[in-house]
Amino acid sequence: MIPFQLRRTFPAPSMAVFFSLQALDVLTTLIGLHMGAHEASFFVGRLLTIGPVAGLLISKCFAIILAAAALAFHRPRVVVFLNYWFLLIICWNLFTIFSTLWSMRA
Repeated sequence: MIPFQLRRTFPAPSMAVFFSLQALDVLTTLIGLHMGAHEASFFVGRLLTIGPVAGLLISKCFAIILAAAALAFHRPRVVVFLNYWFLLIICWNLFTIFSTLWSMRA
């Protein structure tokens, strides 16, 4: 058991951050796909066969539904975890974009 004084407060879930990260993920994924990158997620990769924008929007609808379900079931930590997860995905996308640009430059 953790003493009361040592407990850290858990960040409150932010849906504004969640929606912003979703938009950034779509943007960076589309840029990466345009530059020749491939989608790493099998599920999203299958959705992209419909079309890049349509597939990404469908995957984002699933993400929003799951975040809403987490909040409906009083699991706000799931949304906080997803925010950190999508931040990592966006960083990976940016790394892929910049490394492709760097290799094209050399």
